[in-house]
Amino acid sequence: MQKALKAAVAVGCFLALSTGIASAAANCVKGDRKAPYTIGWANIYSVPTWMKQTEGTISAEGEELKKAGLVKKLMITDAQGNAQTQIQQIQSMIDANVDAIVVIAGSSNALDRVISDACDKGIAVVNFDSLVNTDKVTAKINTDSGEWGRAAATWLSDKLGGKGKIIVMNGPAGISVSDDRRKGAQPVLDANPGLHILTETNTEYNVAPAQEAMTSLLFANPEIDGVLSLGGSLSAGAVMAFDRQGRDQVPITGENARQFLELWKEKDLKAWATMQPNWLGALSVYTAVQALEGKNVPAFIKVPLPVIDDTSVKGYLDRADKFPADGYIYSDYDKALFDKLIAQ
Repeated sequence: MQKALKAAVAVGCFLALSTGIASAAANCVKGDRKAPYTIGWANIYSVPTWMKQTEGTISAEGEELKKAGLVKKLMITDAQGNAQTQIQQIQSMIDANVDAIVVIAGSSNALDRVISDACDKGIAVVNFDSLVNTDKVTAKINTDSGEWGRAAATWLSDKLGGKGKIIVMNGPAGISVSDDRRKGAQPVLDANPGLHILTETNTEYNVAPAQEAMTSLLFANPEIDGVLSLGGSLSAGAVMAFDRQGRDQVPITGENARQFLELWKEKDLKAWATMQPNWLGALSVYTAVQALEGKNVPAFIKVPLPVIDDTSVKGYLDRADKFPADGYIYSDYDKALFDKLIAQ
């Protein structure tokens, strides 16, 4: 992967030097912007392992682009879960006249004004994973969170024969990726009135709070037939809660969290999962630099969702030792994949 990226950015560097100022074909990009660029990474929080792994792909991509002379500095901030702090940090990046800002939004609407301001100032803005409402960005990059929820709910409904008592586990309320997954599941739930939702949770994408929440629900609900979990760490926490309370495991959906996949194998779960690739971060940095180099990047870059089931989970687990014990086993990526996604 690194060799391919090095070759690509080396060519990009040569073109940048030969053409001078970028032609600014992409949205937002304007002004006297030329390599090497300063890129801002406005993180909403860095505590969850998924975020740490994602930041790792961002830093790695930034280093490769530095070696090629396309990036001078990667400015990293952490809002520690506070949207207002994230707004202030993005404003500081605007004041510093960075060339691009890559952002996961702590609120789908609170950031609209500052993001729009960055775009008006000629700064490339690439928003991934948790998205803002405004379209005044260079590009939004994401999987289809609605499709995520629909696919999970469809699998669980099919597994339960369209009837049963279920728990719905969501990520934090107000985060677009969490809200959109839940919205995507609703039409399937509506079409299967035999599925009775006992209750729903909203927790951070971490095992400990998910386990705590599910433990309380197990005491309150003696009969649970399935768990519609819309996040990998949430699923791991749920499985551990069932296990520690001596309850039989039930069909459950989830994500590519290593701990969940390992529990899937260990306990022979009836399970289904998909993946929000951590390399969305690296793709966002790559896309920002492509835009600054004058490439016409699309307003929305859709990343396909894989399906992890009994036939494919072993392939993920075979690579588990390459990832943190509490991390996510994500798929490989390279320049060819990035260029293919940008060209769609």
